[in-house]
Amino acid sequence: MKENKWLFMAMSSVGGLLLSMTGLSIGWMLGTLLTAALISFAKPHLLGSKGTPKYWLYIGQCILGIELGQKINLSVLSVFQQHWVVILVMLLLSIVFSLLSGYMLWKFSRTDMLTSFFGTAPGGLSAMPGMAEEVGANTAVVSLIQTMRVFLVILIIPVIVSAPVFHASIPVEAGPAALSFELNQLLWTAVLAVIAYGGYRLGKLLKFPAPWLLGSMVAVAIVQSVSSSYVGHDMAAFWPHSVMVASQILIAVSIGSRFRKEMFIGLKQTLTVAFISTIVLIVAMFACAYAVSEMTGMAFMTAALAFAPGGIAEMATTAVVLDADSTFVVAVQVLRIIAVCLILPPIFKLLHAWEVRKEVHSHASV
Repeated sequence: MKENKWLFMAMSSVGGLLLSMTGLSIGWMLGTLLTAALISFAKPHLLGSKGTPKYWLYIGQCILGIELGQKINLSVLSVFQQHWVVILVMLLLSIVFSLLSGYMLWKFSRTDMLTSFFGTAPGGLSAMPGMAEEVGANTAVVSLIQTMRVFLVILIIPVIVSAPVFHASIPVEAGPAALSFELNQLLWTAVLAVIAYGGYRLGKLLKFPAPWLLGSMVAVAIVQSVSSSYVGHDMAAFWPHSVMVASQILIAVSIGSRFRKEMFIGLKQTLTVAFISTIVLIVAMFACAYAVSEMTGMAFMTAALAFAPGGIAEMATTAVVLDADSTFVVAVQVLRIIAVCLILPPIFKLLHAWEVRKEVHSHASV
């Protein structure tokens, strides 16, 4: 069985490698997830019913938490200070639209409540399926809906914000400090790793959903922002791109290994409703971005990319290609994902508990 899990990871990551060659920044995640799911369908007994070891998912989530936490730097704080009213309003609207989209999917399809809400939450393909798994939602459906949303956003939004979008994609680099190796960067990486583990322990104590992700993310964000403010410049860790590739592979393999054919029975209606609700969500965010643009004088292109329910890397790359304000785009995308990951899961759990109590009372009264 040990040999099987490493073989499974190697075979799955080949799909990620192939899709990453297209230039899609989340290609490692999508390609590995799809390949792992296909292998699970074809060879369900390769890993057994439990899939890959749980700690693979936890390691991937912790790396992702450190990555997101590091993005809360002085530039992001400066942007938030200048536009905090607009950003807070848009974050609130993102959450409201997400809840409406999830409610629409729940009521008009056969999908259960938790799966519907986690599937439509714009918290990122890497984060939401792992969090959904911990509360018993259908991770296969959540992954499918999240993947659909990311693809629709990537396909639709650049075309609308700028009609002649046929430029070559320019990758967003982390900056010279993150690409060069220095001893102090390695030491700061070690510090963040310890902080991330402490954040997990605290998150578990406070009963955070997905404490490896949320606990580490919040702890690293606080330490990163406070330390950078104290020294007067952004603290840089040795954090090569390969680390995030490893995170995407670990998360994708962990989720894909648990896919089973029976999870997809009767999904035609669910995917149809999810497609419609995703289009409605994109249109609603476009309308809000236009309103913000008119009220503040901000370029519509920048507002649309900042508030689009897509991924950080995809929207940041598009902003660079189209000469939008990429700093503002990254700041809002990071803050939205953090807000969604922190606020929505507890709301989903409360709604689920309320629904369970409602069903119990209705059965008792019959």
